[in-house]
Amino acid sequence: MDEAKWYVVHTYSGYENKVASNLEKTVENRQMQDLIQEIRVPTEKVTEVGSNGQTKEVERKIFPGYVIVKMVMTDESWYAVRNIRGCTGFVGPSSKPIPLTNEEVQRLGVEKRSVEVSYKIGDSVNIVDGPLEGFIGVVDEIDLEKNRIRVTVSMFGRETPVDLELDQAEPVE
Repeated sequence: MDEAKWYVVHTYSGYENKVASNLEKTVENRQMQDLIQEIRVPTEKVTEVGSNGQTKEVERKIFPGYVIVKMVMTDESWYAVRNIRGCTGFVGPSSKPIPLTNEEVQRLGVEKRSVEVSYKIGDSVNIVDGPLEGFIGVVDEIDLEKNRIRVTVSMFGRETPVDLELDQAEPVE
């Protein structure tokens, strides 16, 4: 069995959730869970300010017109996705589905990858990546949800807070 990869499916605008739910039903009805493993409509929470000055949090689609599907590409799985109402095809040259690269999957934040953190708040860490590579700082905050940490670095005699990704720092040995 091939490994499942993430593919981007093009839909009519506004049909993203409908395509996703219809595809989920198809997968269930045809027992294709081993071929089509995950279906996502990437969204983000955005704060909107209404005309009356009131703010509200709304969920907005990051890529209107697209659904992201983790699947093993076979004739059967291709056909199942392709024939969902509202789906116009896969993204790729001449409709030949091209899987997302690991880097793209990571950038899209489709797959939550867990990072083992071997430091805690108050620990000194060595910054191993980015513009402050080589600096040492003290961990102030760790946000595992967002894959971020805040580190205070002493630069030019001043304490400067710096936001980093979890894997941009490692404990000072």
